[in-house]
Amino acid sequence: MFEVFVDAESFFRFRLKSPDGIVIAVSTPFEDKSGVVAGIAAARECAGMGLVTDLCPAAGARDPATIALPSTVPQGALPHGAAPRACDERRNASDGFRTRAKELRRAATAPRWTGAA
Repeated sequence: MFEVFVDAESFFRFRLKSPDGIVIAVSTPFEDKSGVVAGIAAARECAGMGLVTDLCPAAGARDPATIALPSTVPQGALPHGAAPRACDERRNASDGFRTRAKELRRAATAPRWTGAA
């Protein structure tokens, strides 16, 4: 969910929040509300079609069960029983990841009506 707000310096900004209310990202300042709307549209487009750059080292991938969580990540951040994944660990095609990604892309690009005119 995107939220539009006015910051302490009287600039418009938007924040992206997860379904459980955690702030994922905060935008740069915008002069007017139309700029914020354009920024949200750009963020939606880039997030749906953005490229992923793998910055993991090429050699030395470890077993994900032996990777310790950094001290900055709370232990409850991962679902119960989940282990951190190694950078080169691939999802298998049977988990439905690609199918779900296509569904999400279709939903994100479909027209949405908020009731505001």
